[in-house]
Amino acid sequence: MILSAQPDMEVVAEAKNGLEAVVEAEKTQPDVVIMDVNMEGLNGIEGTRRIGGISPRSRILALSMHRDAVYVREMLRAGAKGYLVKDADDDALLDAVRAVARGEAYLSPSVADAVLTDYRKHVTNPLDLLTAREREVLQLIAEGKTNKDIANQLKLSVYTVEAHRSRLMEKLNLHSTGDLVRFAIRNGIIS
Repeated sequence: MILSAQPDMEVVAEAKNGLEAVVEAEKTQPDVVIMDVNMEGLNGIEGTRRIGGISPRSRILALSMHRDAVYVREMLRAGAKGYLVKDADDDALLDAVRAVARGEAYLSPSVADAVLTDYRKHVTNPLDLLTAREREVLQLIAEGKTNKDIANQLKLSVYTVEAHRSRLMEKLNLHSTGDLVRFAIRNGIIS
């Protein structure tokens, strides 16, 4: 009802369960699919994966009562472009649908903090473990600068640069300057 009342939106199909949602998405190829996370027959996570394969231009907005980061993460991993909690007001629903239709991400404010906390727990890129200063020092090491050169350039003491170098090696599990240089090249810090 809420969506149908909008002049810029048209409801092209409705589904009672996950399998029906996949069939309807394949038939209608909608711009946006609003996918409930918990559905009979096929849950929203698996339904989202399948729709991504059969209707790749459809963008999926997850709709759920769950605020737990696990559900959000799994829906996003399955291909959803947004996540809206069911108790959101009508305006939030419309904002979410329009954002996802434009290709933008949308997260209900009530789950955003949980998502950020979850993201930080599951960081897999070693570069994400480094502080901005450690990245700076890594780049200068990879460029062949000595500890003294780095200290002068960054206005630090040589001892502070040595401490950064040690933390870099520890965080990245590397054991030599050569390892640091190879890591920097592999990760696009220097070319």
